Amino acid sequence: MLQELHIENLALIDSLHLDFSGQDTGLIVFTGETGAGKSIILQALHLLTGGRGSATWIRSNCDRAVIEACFLLGSEQQESLELLRKHGLENDGECIIRRILSRTGRSRVYVNDHLVTAKLAGRLATNLVSIASQHDHQELLSSRRHLDFLDSFGELWPERQEFASLYARWQQLARSLRILQEKEQDKEQRRDFLAFQLREIQEVDPTPGEDEELSLERDRLKSSTTLATLAAKSHELLHGRLIEHLAEIRKNMEQVASLDESARELSERITTACYEVKDLESALRDYRDTIPMDPGRLEEINGRLAALKTLQRKYGPTLEEVLEFAVRAEEELQTLDSMEQELARLEKELEVLSSELRSRAAQLTRKRQKAAASLKKAMERELSSLSFPQALFSAAVESDAENIQATGQDQVTFLFSANPGEEPKPLVKVVSGGELSRLMLAMKCLLARRDQVETVVFDEVDAGIGGKAAEAVAGKISELAGHHQVFCITHLPQIAAYATAHYLVEKQVLEGRTSTSIRMLDGDSRVLELARMLGGNSLTDQTMAFARDLIERAG
Repeated sequence: MLQELHIENLALIDSLHLDFSGQDTGLIVFTGETGAGKSIILQALHLLTGGRGSATWIRSNCDRAVIEACFLLGSEQQESLELLRKHGLENDGECIIRRILSRTGRSRVYVNDHLVTAKLAGRLATNLVSIASQHDHQELLSSRRHLDFLDSFGELWPERQEFASLYARWQQLARSLRILQEKEQDKEQRRDFLAFQLREIQEVDPTPGEDEELSLERDRLKSSTTLATLAAKSHELLHGRLIEHLAEIRKNMEQVASLDESARELSERITTACYEVKDLESALRDYRDTIPMDPGRLEEINGRLAALKTLQRKYGPTLEEVLEFAVRAEEELQTLDSMEQELARLEKELEVLSSELRSRAAQLTRKRQKAAASLKKAMERELSSLSFPQALFSAAVESDAENIQATGQDQVTFLFSANPGEEPKPLVKVVSGGELSRLMLAMKCLLARRDQVETVVFDEVDAGIGGKAAEAVAGKISELAGHHQVFCITHLPQIAAYATAHYLVEKQVLEGRTSTSIRMLDGDSRVLELARMLGGNSLTDQTMAFARDLIERAG
């Protein structure tokens, strides 16, 4: 049940707080002159149910608009309670939804002070409040929505959602099978190509980093003559007189050190230098002797590098990537070898799933046909109480087992005839505005008795009706309000007379600025408003008496 509604800076409303606690059932009406701003209430609820908002809805010279509603959840509203639990939003049986619109175009939604997506808030609100607006009336003319109405009446949505999940599995399996079948068609060509690529890599048999090692060896071989010449000359210079001279210098300095202790360190350094030069001479000789002089090896390396470069150009910039490509090619070859078995498995699985899908679709059809028969009786009974005593209504369920969709194999069309002797025809071809309003009211009343929604909102459900039809509509809404919390935006005094709470929506200009205010009526103020609705601004004793009579008869 809606307990409180708070609106700030939305359209013409500056600040508004409405308290509906204690009105868990009953009819709450909003009346007022055309253009006073009654639709703002509907606009606010539309935003709370996840509807699109616009920065243009924000009151002039304000940065943001805030709409907040507090709903009290009963134990029977298990779907909403479970949704709150699932997302960690429990709040002792309360659900407070707050929507904030900003000038920047950003919109934020909070549930019990937690930031949530508009989609989640919409799912919650849809289970809490049902809105019947002029737009919904038009939806009743769309045959695409008739299936939704029938499934709601027949309480078939859980089965329909299970079927949709099964259909999604079938679609995914069919897609996988189709892709595999396309691969099967060019399997042999693909197999030969992969085998050729794998063989080409295996014949070269590269190892990681091999190209870098070979490049270094090749560079050395290409410079071998120069290296050998320079090394030989260096060894010759070192091996000749230099070592002899160093030996003589060492001998002389040893004598000097024996005569002058201060030259001892210098003598030792010369001795060390002699040993170091001898080591250098030996190392230089070894280096000279190891320099390769093999033209055949250079040719071999160039050929190997060319083969590696070919693989790198075809299968990857690096040898590591070439080897990774080989692994993938081998795995794909194994997959191709097992493709026939996989194809057979998928075909069998799809056949089983298709059979289950057809069976479940047929089962859903039978339940819809049964629901359609019940809907016919229920709608004709409701319509009879809405001044359609001889109206005919039916829901035609047409099935096409060759055209199964996520919703099943059925299309539903609502047929209607308001006049005796006339065959029912599709709604779009026969109903007037007033008839459509009553049809929607009848449908909403039926659905309200079956779903978990406790709060129902009617926006000008009285469009296009008057006289006895208006009285019938008023009585029907009052009947629904006996077990639901019903909000009604209306121009009909017959409906307003049944109100358990009556609010007047007024537009006023203060200090050059227009604003909408809402106040609760009782006693004489309520009689005055009904008299205005009956006779316009010209109030007479007759209209006042008629207004009192309406309230007394409704009470």
